[in-house]
Amino acid sequence: MILGVLKECIFLLNKMSFYLLFGFLVAGIIHVFVKEDLITRHLGKHNIWAVIKAALFGIPLPLCSCSVVPTALSLRKDGASKGSILSFLISTPTTGIDSIFATYSLLGGVFTIFRIVASFVAGALAGLLSILFVNDDNAPMNQQNIAPKSCCQHHRAETIKSGFKKKILGVFRYAFIDLMKDAGGWIMIGIIVGGVISYFIPQTFIEQYLGSLWQSIFIMMVVGIPMYVCSAGSLPIAAALMLKGMNPAAAFVFLFVGPATNSASLTVILKELGLKSVLIFLSSIIVTSISLGVFLNAVWLYLDINIADHFMQHSESLPKWIEVVSSLILSTIVFVQGISLLKKKMSHESQHDQCHHN
Repeated sequence: MILGVLKECIFLLNKMSFYLLFGFLVAGIIHVFVKEDLITRHLGKHNIWAVIKAALFGIPLPLCSCSVVPTALSLRKDGASKGSILSFLISTPTTGIDSIFATYSLLGGVFTIFRIVASFVAGALAGLLSILFVNDDNAPMNQQNIAPKSCCQHHRAETIKSGFKKKILGVFRYAFIDLMKDAGGWIMIGIIVGGVISYFIPQTFIEQYLGSLWQSIFIMMVVGIPMYVCSAGSLPIAAALMLKGMNPAAAFVFLFVGPATNSASLTVILKELGLKSVLIFLSSIIVTSISLGVFLNAVWLYLDINIADHFMQHSESLPKWIEVVSSLILSTIVFVQGISLLKKKMSHESQHDQCHHN
């Protein structure tokens, strides 16, 4: 059984690793060469154009649903409107350049396009509803209200002011150290869960409980809203379920609502932006994910797409040795990061025990 699960995990890891590494690299380039104040300057007005720009800005940024919250609240402090913040809070964690490439590797181009469009539509919809129904005096927030620590331990790489060489080093540092602290563990957890699903759960079980369109959508919605799962880490789970027979609409809903929402982010939004904003936030996500998910399901059937065929075709797009080397690199980075975090935690606990003893 262990060998069987391991085989499924390696299969999923091989399919994702090259695209994840490339996505992380692009994210590092965006982080170093696009200044934060450029984003802040465009999100301050309480109008449709600011909302649209916030949704567009958020799509390529590789921030998870918990690390995006302090970033959004910091933008709010600098004068960004509530509509822009809601738009940013939806479009950012539901995609990310790393997740976009990984989605293509596992689920194909059609699914990837729908995921990007959904992020923009839901973000823009939330922002527009905020403009219509939420009063926004655009008052800067108090400093003490913007400091909830990221549950992903997300830290922006130090500002690099001079030297192209230092900027290149900054790209790799952010891509393969800072981002890996956020996403690496969740990606591996997602791959393990996907491997367990592939090996243990029979196709008849998925067909019985997740085969019906509306029943499966409802189940994935209920599962996805309260839980935390990053946009890349959720992919192997969705792919494994689809290979077992779950329809693409349910997978789409899970991949959208899971990264966009969790109980911690909802609590912070309620405290800082108000109940109306929370209701707009959730309704925009639910309406967009269900409507586009059902539409995706119809397109999927019309084009007669088979997820198993996609895996077979995609396995021939990259040489096997590139997949294996990419998997080894990704696994090594995640392992080293895990050891580093474990050492820091043990050191912190040791210092805490010593102080308590003294």
